Amino acid sequence: MPILAHEPDVYPDSLLDQAEIGLDADREWWVIHTKPRQEKEFVRRLLRLDIWWYLPQITRKFRSPNGRQRESFVPLFPGYAFVYGDAEQRLKALETGCSVHSLPVSDGVQLTRDLQQIWRLTQTGAPLTTEAQLEPGRAVRVNSGPFRGFEGRVFKRHSAARLLVIVNYLQQGVSVELEEYDVEAV
Repeated sequence: MPILAHEPDVYPDSLLDQAEIGLDADREWWVIHTKPRQEKEFVRRLLRLDIWWYLPQITRKFRSPNGRQRESFVPLFPGYAFVYGDAEQRLKALETGCSVHSLPVSDGVQLTRDLQQIWRLTQTGAPLTTEAQLEPGRAVRVNSGPFRGFEGRVFKRHSAARLLVIVNYLQQGVSVELEEYDVEAV
């Protein structure tokens, strides 16, 4: 049973579906570094201000001290949220009291592609593992199985192959276990 209900990951719902993201002259992506454990409160405040955002979340399952199974919904990239807006909306986001600073994004189109892949991966329901300080690996495309069409890098952990999907801007990513025969080199 979840401690709190799952909250939205993205606002508006169609933000990452829009092909024109990155082509709007007035809006751009901003990576907002939030105060510790303030990511959800930050996006709640953005929602009230009608500012577009994406906060990828995953489910964490654990046992409470009395042995009950619990689950919570935690940010995939702790301390970061992605805001899509103009300079005035960026300023309003920084004035929420939950943010530390903003990081400009030089390649909004690439960030959009990375975030679309992250969003699609979180929608599969597969257990994801956050990967920080990424080492370069072989670029691949999954050509069969439930992750068909995803692109990323393959690495091994504990003799299991994993697909790594990277948010290049943050130099972080998520990984999911897969079979090596499902991938082809890009």
